[in-house]
Amino acid sequence: MKRAISVALSFLLCFSAVGKDRLEVYQDYDLSNEIIMLTTVKIDPNMEDVYLAGLSQTWIKAVKLQKQLGYIKDWGIYGSDLPQSGDFNMILLVKFANAADLEPNKKRYEAFMKKWGEDNKKNSQKVSAKYPEVRTLTGQYRMREILMK
Repeated sequence: MKRAISVALSFLLCFSAVGKDRLEVYQDYDLSNEIIMLTTVKIDPNMEDVYLAGLSQTWIKAVKLQKQLGYIKDWGIYGSDLPQSGDFNMILLVKFANAADLEPNKKRYEAFMKKWGEDNKKNSQKVSAKYPEVRTLTGQYRMREILMK
């Protein structure tokens, strides 16, 4: 019996010295309130500048206005140094302060559309209609930073 207890204690000490095999949220790490929405895009060869020109008239204008209005925290575009490899070669991202900022909100929508204006709306629809000719959306992700303790 003493030998069995001794072996069991040795076993437990061995595993506790090695570390946990599984971490627990809020005990070992926290989750950020900030939400990052990522869209991965595969741009056709030699079409990156064409796509960016379209984005500058549509998506970039819109996220700049959303940031100015305080609806988003930040935004960014990342392009691959190796554009012909992998499932995507560009990432569009938008940072939100928290998940509540992703919820539908009629008042914020109406304020945005008032500032956005009819001309931007029409131009955005016209320009974005041509996007399928130069790119394919390959994924969309909703991410949070994991804050290790």
